[in-house]
Amino acid sequence: MIEDIKKRALHRSRILQGQLRGIEKMIENEDYCVDIITQSLAVQKSLRSLNKLLVENHLRTHVTDMFDAGGEEREKAMAELLAVFELKNNRGE
Repeated sequence: MIEDIKKRALHRSRILQGQLRGIEKMIENEDYCVDIITQSLAVQKSLRSLNKLLVENHLRTHVTDMFDAGGEEREKAMAELLAVFELKNNRGE
């Protein structure tokens, strides 16, 4: 993993952990539903940010190597990228 991206991804994952703990406390405290939903939406945004970092790393490392290798490796990279694209579209994001 590219060191800068790894550092940013770990930072983002730690933020996510804190956000999820906060939501758990809000639910336990029976906070106002709209406030909990607002925090849940913030978690979703953070997850999208983490996914963007992971896709960037994958493109800069694995996909680049697979394209350079050509043949079956290149086709595998294409299939992976299309699968990720399909997942994103099927989730309505």
